Amino acid sequence: RVTILPHGSLRIVNASKSDEGRYLCQGVNVFGSAEIIASLSVKEPTRIELTPKKIELTVGESIVLSCKALHDSTLDVTFYWTLNGQPIDFEKEGGHFESIKAQASSADLMIRNILLMHAGRYGCRVQTAADTVSDETELLVRGPPGPPGVVIVEEITDNTATLSWSPGADNHSPIFLYNLQARSPFSLGWQTVKTVPDVITGDMESAMAVELNPWVEYEFRVVATNKIGTGDPSTPSRVIRTNEAVPKTPPANVSGRSGRRHELVIAWEPVSEEFQSGEGFGYIVAFRPNGTRGWKEKMVTSSDASKFIYRDESVPPLTPFEVKVGVYNNKGDGPFSPIVVICSAEGEPTAAPIDVKATSLSVSEILVAWKHIKESLGRPQGFEIGYWKDMEQEEAAEKVKTEGNESSILLTGLEGNTLYHLTVRAYNAAGYGPPSAAVRAATKKSPPSQAPSNIMWIQDGSHVSLGWEPVRPLANESDVMGYKVLFRQEGQSNSQVIETQKTSAVVLLPDVGVYIIEVCAVSEGGDGTASPQIRVPSFSGGKVTSAQSTLHVFSTSSSSVTLLLALMVPSTSW
Repeated sequence: RVTILPHGSLRIVNASKSDEGRYLCQGVNVFGSAEIIASLSVKEPTRIELTPKKIELTVGESIVLSCKALHDSTLDVTFYWTLNGQPIDFEKEGGHFESIKAQASSADLMIRNILLMHAGRYGCRVQTAADTVSDETELLVRGPPGPPGVVIVEEITDNTATLSWSPGADNHSPIFLYNLQARSPFSLGWQTVKTVPDVITGDMESAMAVELNPWVEYEFRVVATNKIGTGDPSTPSRVIRTNEAVPKTPPANVSGRSGRRHELVIAWEPVSEEFQSGEGFGYIVAFRPNGTRGWKEKMVTSSDASKFIYRDESVPPLTPFEVKVGVYNNKGDGPFSPIVVICSAEGEPTAAPIDVKATSLSVSEILVAWKHIKESLGRPQGFEIGYWKDMEQEEAAEKVKTEGNESSILLTGLEGNTLYHLTVRAYNAAGYGPPSAAVRAATKKSPPSQAPSNIMWIQDGSHVSLGWEPVRPLANESDVMGYKVLFRQEGQSNSQVIETQKTSAVVLLPDVGVYIIEVCAVSEGGDGTASPQIRVPSFSGGKVTSAQSTLHVFSTSSSSVTLLLALMVPSTSW
């Protein structure tokens, strides 16, 4: 049990408490001796228990692994956790792992919201100053299936594709269903397709996608399902194109459109490329007068076409026709749309508006009014007004439109003191009718640019009497027709207005406060430039006596209001 090894070491097998003590090792040669003393302490062996021993969980569940240590009471213990032999990094595991140490001799490992990647061998290692022991437990995680293997397209027709694949990992829950999905340039992402067989069970590795559209590019993928859920899809297959076939989808919403006289305008919704079924796609437009037998057919070779116009001078307006539109491609002719009855065009308006009048309203506005002769054909949908300056050509006319049965329009944004020529003509979807005879109207001259000057006012209580010098317009400005006095309380935006043809006015200030007063000239071209603002206080209570009346003069030659004279005179003396 106790052996001295060749190099001088002492080996003790199956040590026990009786082996404790001080050991002396002595070396001797001809020159002398040397010795060393070692103390031996014998501790109880450490034992651990890791529970539970084997666990089966489902993705999303949580578990606590418990590791308990039986050890010598004189030794400290340290716990370490591993997964598949690698230390668990609690900082980098996204909060799934947490080490919990409630007592000195035990430790727990909390695993939250378990993922498939958390399956494996979990180890607990306990280390003391005297020994190291470890134990392991197996964690099996059940989850939705993994993605199936590569999808192979084995056979293609005009509306089917035969596919095969290899099964993916079942993640400890048997696969009982496969779902086949397809994507094309015309689909909104991946869509489940019909298959043969209708239900693809978990033991199958091939199926046929059916009811595909001819001459369309597809890619396919497979998704597996078990009792836990549906897994991730497989990698998409290579892109394939189904074979060509005769088209089966006729145009929708075949109808008539407005056109010129003697025209039959046939319109439809173009067939999407998804349903054209092959190259060389086009339309066959068939029509005949209502009540006749033979069809007249015309080919439209553009796949994007949405209209066909048939013109025949012998066709009266509003003649009813039976119409149908079919489809074709290089594989043959497809079906026609249902027959609808549409009428030939009634044509553009034929009569010009009458009694056209143009009235100048201001420096920038002219009101245009007209009448229109009612017609049985070529009914107008609105009117177009053209206008141009006297020195311009009619080709340079600006144009505005009305809609419906409007019989007047206000032209705005015109130049002042300018002569305009104006015409009116009706229009509809077929085109424009003839214009009316041109009429003329001149915009008003600009309003006076000079503001009323040398404003004088005297206040008697809440009454303010105003006077000013008359405004004299320039040669290219409108004559003065009168004046406006605008007044408002300070802080408000809406003004009250007093109109007068004199150069004086009396303003009643009804409420207490400071009032802002302005004066401007009035002309047929509009209001002129306003005078500088006057600030006048209004007092509450009794009437201000004549002794308190004060005459003020505002000179426009200065930017400031100047008090020139205080008079002790009655308020009515000026």
